[in-house]
Amino acid sequence: MLRYTPAATWSNNLHARHQHLNGFDLSTGSVSKNRRGWLSNEPILVLGLVLLTLYFARDLFIPFAMALTLNFLLAPAVIQLERLRVPRVPSVVLVVLLATSFLLIVGWVVARQLIDVASDLPSYQQNIDEKLATIHAPTTGPLGNALRGVKILAQDLSGTPAPQPLPTPESGKSLTRRERELERQKEQTNPNPAPVILVQPPISNRAYAQQLLRPILKPLGMLGMVIVFTIYMLIKREDLRNRLLLLAGMGRLNVMTQALNDAARRVSKYLLMNVLINASYGLVFGVGLFLLHVPNATLWGVILGLLRMVPYAGMAIGGALPIGFAFAVFPGWWPPFFVLLLFVVLEIAVSNFIEPWLYGSHTGISALALVTTAMVWTLLWGIPGLILSTPLTVCLIVMGRYVPQMSFLHILLGDEAQLTPEAHFYERLLALDQTEARRIADHFLEDHKLVALYDDVVLPALALAEQDRHKGFLDESRTAFLFQSATELIAELSSYRSPSSETSSEEASEGSLDTHKICPVVCISSSDQADEIAATMLAQLLEHRGHKTIVLHSSTLTPEVLDRLAEEPSTTICISALPPFAFVHARELTSRIRERLPDNRILIGLWGTSEDSDILHERFSMVRPDAVVVSLAQAVQSAPPCETIPEAFWAARS
Repeated sequence: MLRYTPAATWSNNLHARHQHLNGFDLSTGSVSKNRRGWLSNEPILVLGLVLLTLYFARDLFIPFAMALTLNFLLAPAVIQLERLRVPRVPSVVLVVLLATSFLLIVGWVVARQLIDVASDLPSYQQNIDEKLATIHAPTTGPLGNALRGVKILAQDLSGTPAPQPLPTPESGKSLTRRERELERQKEQTNPNPAPVILVQPPISNRAYAQQLLRPILKPLGMLGMVIVFTIYMLIKREDLRNRLLLLAGMGRLNVMTQALNDAARRVSKYLLMNVLINASYGLVFGVGLFLLHVPNATLWGVILGLLRMVPYAGMAIGGALPIGFAFAVFPGWWPPFFVLLLFVVLEIAVSNFIEPWLYGSHTGISALALVTTAMVWTLLWGIPGLILSTPLTVCLIVMGRYVPQMSFLHILLGDEAQLTPEAHFYERLLALDQTEARRIADHFLEDHKLVALYDDVVLPALALAEQDRHKGFLDESRTAFLFQSATELIAELSSYRSPSSETSSEEASEGSLDTHKICPVVCISSSDQADEIAATMLAQLLEHRGHKTIVLHSSTLTPEVLDRLAEEPSTTICISALPPFAFVHARELTSRIRERLPDNRILIGLWGTSEDSDILHERFSMVRPDAVVVSLAQAVQSAPPCETIPEAFWAARS
C-alpha cells in the first residue's frame, strides 16, 4: 500500500531538492536578449512629425484648441437651452454673449483696480525701504566677512577683476619741463571735446501706429479666431462628429462614438469643476483679504482665481502677488504673514481634499504625466499651451484608450497603469526580489482565499515563466530562482488556514468526533518543475479538505507503482499540467495511466487554459478521463467526497 505524504512534507522535500541552487551567483546571470528584433522607427517618426506640425502651425492650432476647450465648457449650457425649446442659433449666441460679457466685466474690474494699485504704489515706498533695510545683508561681523569672501570668489571664477582704487600721486614727485609742455599742447589742441549725440531718424505716423498696435493686433486676431471657431463648433457639433466618424470608418463606429462621448464627458466635467472650484477659491481668498484689511481685496481674489486655472505656475504667481502687496502696504510683518497663512491653508485644503474629492478621479491623468505634459505643451505653445495642457492631455488619454494604435498614450499618461497581481508577482521574481514577491502574496491573502492566490497569482506567474523559458527569454539562473521562491512560498503557506476554510472544517467535523477521514489522492506532475509545483499546491489544498495526498512525478511511475495503485481503485489520480505543452503531455500521461488503472478515477488539471472544461473533456475522450479542470478551485470541487471510517477500524489496525 502506498504511503500518503502530507503536502507540507512534500513541499519541504521539494524545497530541499533545490537547496543546491542557493550557491549559484545570481548577480552574474543575464537575461537572454530579445529575439524579436528592434522595434520599427515609424512611431518615432510620426511623433516627431506631429510635434513639428504643432510647433510651426501653432498660430492656427492654438485658437482651434482654445475654441475646442470652450466648446466643451459651453456645450452643456447650449444643450440645456435647446431642451427648453430654444433654437440652436439663438442658444449659441446667447451663451457666447453671456460668457463674453462675464469675461469683459471681470477684465474691466481687474484693469481698474490694477490702475488704482499702480497709482498708490509710490505712497508705499517708505514701508518697502524700511523692510528692505531690516533684511539687508550685513557688512560687518562673521556673516558679512563670509558674504564678502563669496563675492570675491565669484569674481575670480567669472574672470571679472575686482574694482581697484584710483591711483594717488606720490608725495614729493613733480613733473619735468618736457612733460609740462606736452600737457599744455594737448589742452590747446582739444580744449573742450564735443559730446556725441545719437539722433534717431523721424518716424512716420503709419510706422508709429504699427509699432503701437502690433502687440495688440495679434491677441485681438487670435481672440476673434477663437470666437469664430467656438460659435461654429457649437452650431455644427453634430456635423463635426459625423465627419470624425466618417474618417474613422464604419468598422470603428462603436469605438469612435464611445471615445467622443468619453472625451466630452471627462473634459466638460473637468472644466466645469475647475471653474467652480477656482471661482470659489478666489471668492474665499478675497473675503479673507477683506477681513485682513488688505486694499483691493477683490482684485487679488479674482487674479488668484484666474491664475489657478494655469497648472502649477498660476498658483505660485497668484499667491505671491497679494503677499508681496501686503509686504509693501503694511508697516509691520504680521499682515503679510497672515496673508501667507491664509493662502497656505486654502491651498492645502483645496489641493489635497476638495479637488481630489470633486474631480480628481475624472481626469484620469497621473501626477507625473500632468507635470510632463504641462512642460511639453508650454515648450510648444508657450502660455496658451500651459493653460490648455490638461484638457488636451485628457483628449490624448481618451484616444489612447479607444484607439489600439495609440494605446501607449493611455499607458504613459493615464492613472490606471498598475500591474495586475500575477504580473507584479512575476516581475518581482524576475528582479530576484523574493521579499517583495512574498509581500504581494500576503497582501492578496488579506482579501482572498488561499485557492484564489494559487489560481490567480502563482499559477499565472508559473505559466508566464514557462512560456518565457520555452521561448528562450529566461535564463537558467532566474528560472531556478523563480521556481525555488514559489516552492518556498507554498511550503510557508502549508499551515495557512483562511477563516472560511476553518469554518467549513468545523462544520464538516461536527457530529463525527469519533471518526477519521481518508480520501486518497495521488497528484502527478506531467512534465517539468512547474507542473510539480502546481501538483504540490493542489495536494496542499486537498489536505485542507481532509484528503490524504501524495505527490509523484511522471518519471517515478514505474510498473511497480502502477500495480500498487491498481490495488486501490478508490484512489483518485490528479494529473497536473501547465502550458504551453500541457495538452500533449497530459494526454500521453493519461493514456499511459488508464491502461494500467482502468478502475481508478482520473482528474486532469490543465491550469490556466482558456478553453472550456467540457470542450477539453471531449478532446480527451480517447483516453477516457473522468474530469478535466482548468483551475485549482475546480479541481478541489471535483475531488470525490471523503469516506468516513469508524474509530474502531483504526483501533483494530493499530
